[in-house]
Amino acid sequence: MKITADMKICEILSLGDEMELTFKKHGLLCTGCPGAVQETLAEAAKGHGLDVEILLHDLNRQWNEEA
Repeated sequence: MKITADMKICEILSLGDEMELTFKKHGLLCTGCPGAVQETLAEAAKGHGLDVEILLHDLNRQWNEEA
């Protein structure tokens, strides 16, 4: 499985605690945020002024290390 920009934040967070750490590294405190259920990764990145490609790279690298 690969994490994609169109996945909901809650889907990504459900993959494991290490995903939350990667979000925090990028300044996204998504756990407990009501938007995590509705927002895609691309929407969250845009809303927080982040480069979604860099975020995707880090999330997928973390996911592949854990898988």
